[in-house]
Amino acid sequence: MNDLNTAVNNGVNVEALLGARAALTEAPAAAAFKWLASCEWINGTHSRSTVQQFFGLGEDQNHRSEFTFDTDHPQIFASEDNGATPVELVLVGLAGCLSAGVAAVAQRRGIQLNSVRANLEAGMDIQGILGIDSDVRNGFDGIKVHFEIDADATADDIRALVAQSQKRSAVFDIVTNPTNVSVTVSENH
Repeated sequence: MNDLNTAVNNGVNVEALLGARAALTEAPAAAAFKWLASCEWINGTHSRSTVQQFFGLGEDQNHRSEFTFDTDHPQIFASEDNGATPVELVLVGLAGCLSAGVAAVAQRRGIQLNSVRANLEAGMDIQGILGIDSDVRNGFDGIKVHFEIDADATADDIRALVAQSQKRSAVFDIVTNPTNVSVTVSENH
């Protein structure tokens, strides 16, 4: 850990985050966020999703630009491979959330990060999604996350950063706990 006279800069504005936490403690209704995404089918197994708007702090919000994500399946599945598979985007979301948490916790604890790399692996038996064996789960059989972190800190401090990030990660919670999902269809013909 750095001494108190050394500035730590991991690119996280901890003061703003602590200010937001204090403000939301006083106004908990403002902490109710809704994240939005929309997806358009392109062709075959290729789709394009966009993210622009969300709701938070009691009103509609916008990202500074629209973000676009193409998903597809690889050529070995007789597809065009125009994007990552949807399950790979789940891994991307988990990696991004955990890594952001590591940076925020390190900044708060006065630990200078030099590099952070997360490698994720998830096994899947595709017999389930292909309808070959109905007893095989459609999703991952597990996810392994391995961090390689170079920081001005002890190994115990680094493990504590990762543990705190995992504890506060929204995506970690989403993939490790059941989430109710409702699917509806419009009556357009």
